[in-house]
Amino acid sequence: MDTRTALLAAAAALLLAGAIGAVAAPDAIVDPREADERPGDVRIVDTVVSPGEVRGETAELRLGVDLRHRGSAVENVTVRHRAIGADSGLLVDETTVDVGDVDGGGERTVNGSVDVDREGGYRIETVVFADGERRASQTTRVGGVAALTPDYADSRVGFTEGNVWPTVAVSVREADNETATLSVSISVTNRGDAASEPLDLRVLFRQSESNVIADEASETVGEVRPGRTDTVTTTVEVPANYNYYVDAALWSDDVLIDETQGVANLNPRETISADETVEEVEFAVEDFTRGTGGDDAADEAGAPDRGEDGAGDSTPGFGPLVALVALVSAALVARRRP
Repeated sequence: MDTRTALLAAAAALLLAGAIGAVAAPDAIVDPREADERPGDVRIVDTVVSPGEVRGETAELRLGVDLRHRGSAVENVTVRHRAIGADSGLLVDETTVDVGDVDGGGERTVNGSVDVDREGGYRIETVVFADGERRASQTTRVGGVAALTPDYADSRVGFTEGNVWPTVAVSVREADNETATLSVSISVTNRGDAASEPLDLRVLFRQSESNVIADEASETVGEVRPGRTDTVTTTVEVPANYNYYVDAALWSDDVLIDETQGVANLNPRETISADETVEEVEFAVEDFTRGTGGDDAADEAGAPDRGEDGAGDSTPGFGPLVALVALVSAALVARRRP
C-alpha cells in the first residue's frame, strides 16, 4: 500500500469514528458561540427616591430603580418595595412592580412607589426577583417626610420677608380717648413662575396681655405677578391706650397658606414686640365688650365717692350723722347726773 492510499484510509477511519461518536453522544459536539454566551444576570445599580403626592397625613414616595442586565434574557422579573418604619421596624407599605422579561443588555429604569405617614423616617428595601428567585437587593433610608408641604397648601405666594420694608405696617387714622381707627398695610410676594390665584387675607388685633380679639378684618389679595410684591390695606377700630399683636394669615379655599405677625403699640408708657411682652399693663375686660352700658353703668360700678376734692379723707365707718348722734347722747347723759 502506497502512502497516498494509507492517508485516505486514515481519513476515512477518522470520519467513521466521528460519525459513530456523534450518534452515540450528541451533546459532545458544542457550538463554540453558544459556549461564549453568559447566563442572564440583572442587578440594581441605583435607587432614586422623590416625593410624589403629599397629603395631610400621608405622602407618596416615588422610587426609580436602575437595573443593569447582562448575558441572556432574564424572564419573569419583578421588583418589590417595602417601606419599614425606622424606629418601629414595622412594615408600613409594600408594592410589587411586574417588569416582565429583561434582555438586550444595558440599563433600564423601573418606576414604583410606596405610601407612608408623614411622621417619622423609613427604610426602603428593594428586592429584584426572577422567576421567584431573589437576584439583587438594596436598602435606602428616608427621613424628614414631615417637612414636605401638602399639595393643598403648596403655594409660592406668601408674606414679604424684608430687613427694612415692614411686612405689617400699622398707622393711626383717627383716635380719641376711647377708640382708635388704624390702617393696616400688609405686603404679599409671589415667589413663583406664574401669576397667583386670588387669596383671602385675614387680620386679627389681639390685646397683648389678655389675648382678647379687639377687632378683625378680611380682604382679598388679587392676582400677583411672578416676582412682584403687592400691598393690601384694611382698617380696624380698637380701644385706645392698649398694645396689640397683629396676626395676619393667607388662606386659599380655607387652607392656611402663610402667616405672620406684627405689633401695634398704642400705650404710650409701655411697648411690645412680636412674640414678646416688655412689661405688663393694666387690662380692663369691659373695654372689649361691645354694645354694653354707658357712663351711668360705669358710675354704678365705679370706685366709692371721695367727695368734691377727690381726696377721700373721710374715716371709714364714721360720718357726720354718727357724730351728731354721739353729741346728743352725751348731752342727755349729762342732764341725768345730779
